[in-house]
Order: sequence, then structure tokens, then C-alpha cells
Amino acid sequence: METVLGFDFGLKRIGVAIGNTLLRQAQPLTVITAATNDAKFSEIAALMREWQPARCVVGLPLHPDGAEHEMTVRCRRFANQLHGRYGVDTVLVDERYSSAVIAQRRGELIDAEAAAIILQQYFNEYGKS
Repeated sequence: METVLGFDFGLKRIGVAIGNTLLRQAQPLTVITAATNDAKFSEIAALMREWQPARCVVGLPLHPDGAEHEMTVRCRRFANQLHGRYGVDTVLVDERYSSAVIAQRRGELIDAEAAAIILQQYFNEYGKS
């Protein structure tokens, strides 16, 4: 069994979810709201120490036609930073397919729940091994 952390990256907030490869069920964990990158990565480092994930999943926003945009580049950079700083495998998950769920729940949705949707998508579609 391996622990997996999921991230919904945003410039102001980063939603975090947790799950494991045995149960394959994602749960919202926390929202990181630190003002600076150093502070954000300090909070992420604490989560890495506490949960010791085998891998991290980062939602990759794309236009409906699959084209990349500014946030796509930022999310790729964030995923690369997770891998580089913590030596953990990092997987990007196309979050276009979760956009319908997010749009339906937009009014009540918090960032950690968005991260759980992304992580659950990973378990459902990619995490079968």
C-alpha cells in the first residue's frame, strides 16, 4: 500500500487531498494559503514528512480542445518542483474530465475537494497498477 497526495494548484491556494493505493479513495486533506512560494513549499514539506507519499498527483488544466494555457505551464512547473524538491514520483492528470463535477459544485467547492476529485480520477483511470 502506498500513500498518494493530490494537488489542485492555484496561484492563491493549493488544494491537497490524500488517498492510498489499497482503498483507492481520495479524501480532501487541507488547503495551503501561504503568501509566498517559500511558505507554500514549507507547508508542503511538512505534509511530505507527515504522510511520506510514494507519489503526488497534480491536476493539469487544459483548454477543452487540449491546448495548453498559462496555468498549464504553471502546473507543470509545480509538479516538477515537487519531484525535484522531494524526490517523489509526480503524475499529471488531465483535469478537463473533472471540470463537469467541479462546475456543478462550484458554489460549495473548496480547493481540497477539487484536489480529491483530481486524485480520485487518478485512482479510477491511471492508478490500476
